Amino acid sequence: MSGKRRVNDFVIRFANVNGTGSASTNGLFAKSIFRSGVPVSAKNIFPSNIQGLPTWYEVRISDKGYLGRREGIDIMVAVNPQSFQEDLQRILPGGYIIYDNSRPLHDDQKRSDINMIGLPMMLLSMEYFELPRLQQLFKNVIYLGALVALLDIDINIVKHLIEELFATKPKLWPPNFKALEVGYNYAKENYDCPLDTRIEKRDLIGDQIMVEGNEATALGIVYGGATVCAWYPITPSTSVAKAYDKYANKFLIDKDSKKKKFAMVQAEDELAAIGMVIGAGWNGARAFTSTSGAGVSLMNEFIGLAYFAEIPVFLVNVQRGGPSTGMPTRTQQGDIISSAYASHGDTKHILLFPSTPNECFEMSATGLDLADRFQTPIILLSDLDLGMNEHITEPFSWDKNRKYDRGKVLTAEDLDDPNLDWGRYLDIDGDGIPYRTIPGTHPSKGGYFTRGTSRDEYARYTEKGAVYKRNVDRLTRKWNTARKWVPKPEFYQDGYKSNHGLLFFGTTTYAAIEAMDKLQASSSPMDAMRIRAFPFNNEVEDFISQHDEIFVIEQNKDAQMRSLLINELEIHPKKLISILNYDGYPITAQNIIEQIGEHLSIKMISQV
Repeated sequence: MSGKRRVNDFVIRFANVNGTGSASTNGLFAKSIFRSGVPVSAKNIFPSNIQGLPTWYEVRISDKGYLGRREGIDIMVAVNPQSFQEDLQRILPGGYIIYDNSRPLHDDQKRSDINMIGLPMMLLSMEYFELPRLQQLFKNVIYLGALVALLDIDINIVKHLIEELFATKPKLWPPNFKALEVGYNYAKENYDCPLDTRIEKRDLIGDQIMVEGNEATALGIVYGGATVCAWYPITPSTSVAKAYDKYANKFLIDKDSKKKKFAMVQAEDELAAIGMVIGAGWNGARAFTSTSGAGVSLMNEFIGLAYFAEIPVFLVNVQRGGPSTGMPTRTQQGDIISSAYASHGDTKHILLFPSTPNECFEMSATGLDLADRFQTPIILLSDLDLGMNEHITEPFSWDKNRKYDRGKVLTAEDLDDPNLDWGRYLDIDGDGIPYRTIPGTHPSKGGYFTRGTSRDEYARYTEKGAVYKRNVDRLTRKWNTARKWVPKPEFYQDGYKSNHGLLFFGTTTYAAIEAMDKLQASSSPMDAMRIRAFPFNNEVEDFISQHDEIFVIEQNKDAQMRSLLINELEIHPKKLISILNYDGYPITAQNIIEQIGEHLSIKMISQV
């Protein structure tokens, strides 16, 4: 049987066993598409256990640049016997399965409505490689070589990628080239190449790059001037700290003495980590920690201290499936409420919602500025999909003339002014932001008690209700000032053209844009807005007020962004319609459209 003709428009999934070295090989495949000038996105779906369980790597290729996850598999590379039956059923009719036929399949492992392509991966690997460990590793490169032939990928692109991957180990080039050619030649000799589903070179990438969100976040933190990192390992944020260490060792080393100009501390737990960050921020350093939702839960008391004592803190929360341990290697947007109101009492925290690695880079640097300006915790809300998967994004740029915004910091000269009436928590500008001092600025002036208990404008302890009220009212003024400083939302139309609107944020953006285009093509256009920060500014409120209904797209069960909008902007709940996905996988455009259609159908019936 022949497959449906798909040129640069298909989904391929690799089904492997965790710990067998398949990740790097599958990554080479995705990068080869990127180097062919074709838009591509990859999702690494892996278990939280170290080794032996099923893992999948899903790649979407799209000439149109749709890089959100798509339902249905066109090509399955099925290498894991444990998940073979499940993988077999996921393939769309007319699709392909590429499997290891070193052993024959049972009748119940076949489908008559798909194309079965057998490749004796293990036998070929055993023929050309002697050691069992190498046989296992190079089996992966053999199926990559077969794909290169079957999909008409330029084999030289893959060879160049291998050279880059093992740039410091050139001895590994020849055996990898050999495995690649073994698979390539077998496919050429035994099958009609290329398939109907194939790759054609394009020039659709331009100057874009392909990078993980966590890597971009770490680089933005370095450029943003952070010199202290205190962290505790937790999936999926560990690679933020590791990447920071890598880049800091490259960019934050004194040229003359070769000494490090940064501090990197792996704490005993999350609470200790943020405690160190608060101490560093109080002492004038730009400091950060990276964690996930479970870590934020443990940090709550210290987050409240930083909020009330008004100490700059930058916190990266790479969200995963919850609650409790939940699904630590699956993606979700389930920490919106817990991050926005972290700690007890009346607290609100500035949140940043990046949707691309480029925004991870820029918002990290911006977040460090905001932490200093508002003397408060700033939380970057990424997620596993953005953080741990490679995405195509605009290249990073940095203005060499850009200066760090340290906010209202008094100098020794300021403190020597005889007319200065300074109180650590005194608001003299009306924006709610007091002036602060950094320890050691002046030999005798500028000192104050940092405390988490109630105090007056001069940092003196008090339990007087009126004084406490003045202080928290000032914090509200500061919060309202922040509405004008945080990143504004992004709109996808000039003016409002529909009674309905789409509202999304973070990684839901990829599927939402595709859904928006499909709705437009089906004569059901909708206006769209992407939220980039909390507190919500006037543009968010205006967009909602100008539409009859707003579909709020998010990846959690309890519609947390919708709840935040209702709570903060006093929107009538019936106006905000939830479009939800919380199975641990990124939401798809098809899912969005189906939920919108279901709501509109129910509404139409109810009006009859």
